[in-house]
Amino acid sequence: MSISPVIEVIDASVSYMIRQGASPTLKETVIQSLKRQSHDVEVKAIQNLSFSLNPGEVLAVIGRNGAGKSTLLKMMARVLPPTKGRVIVRGNVSPMIELGAGFNGELNGIENIVLYGTLLGRTPKQMRQRAADISAWAGLDESINLPLRTYSSGMVARLAFAIATDIASDLILIDEVLSVGDAEFQEKSKLKMKELISSNSAAVLVTHDLKAVKEMAHKALWIDHGRAMKYGDVDSVVDAYLNA
Repeated sequence: MSISPVIEVIDASVSYMIRQGASPTLKETVIQSLKRQSHDVEVKAIQNLSFSLNPGEVLAVIGRNGAGKSTLLKMMARVLPPTKGRVIVRGNVSPMIELGAGFNGELNGIENIVLYGTLLGRTPKQMRQRAADISAWAGLDESINLPLRTYSSGMVARLAFAIATDIASDLILIDEVLSVGDAEFQEKSKLKMKELISSNSAAVLVTHDLKAVKEMAHKALWIDHGRAMKYGDVDSVVDAYLNA
């Protein structure tokens, strides 16, 4: 029996328009429109990407800053729809793109566990039942009843990671998450990711840590200016990237 991919990206592109120069007045905008003149410039953030990922596989996405890696993750998380092409996701997604986005600084840790988990598609009852275990994994038992605004950025990252990985998802999207926190937390995070992957979750990992890429990924995608420069075997993709 053939296995259906968890995610299929099919000739997908993301582009948007930006206005160059000073903002025109309403009068100038109308005149430009009548003359069919425009100062808008199309930015192609993702260009004609295609790949798929099966259950239990890890895809590492590498490239320089501004290459389009985070835009690609947001497209797969269904935050940004593709301008062209298709993105097919089978199952539920845990996006670890901006850890802590969606938290409320005035709520305490327990309340933010319920809030953040609900945003990820889980029920408030589920999250209240899991709150003690999540708090313990994040090492925040002593602070869990304090307002989140009193937490350090590392504590917020630990809490967000613990919530996002508490329940195995079909697809996990990770943007530089494995590089947050101290060395002990980074190692703990990697072990958690391996545990989730062994339970048949698929993962897309965006990172500059090429050691982690070689350690965790089954295949790699190098992108530059939104284009696929090389896709396939991890060692060959990383070597091509470094040589470039």
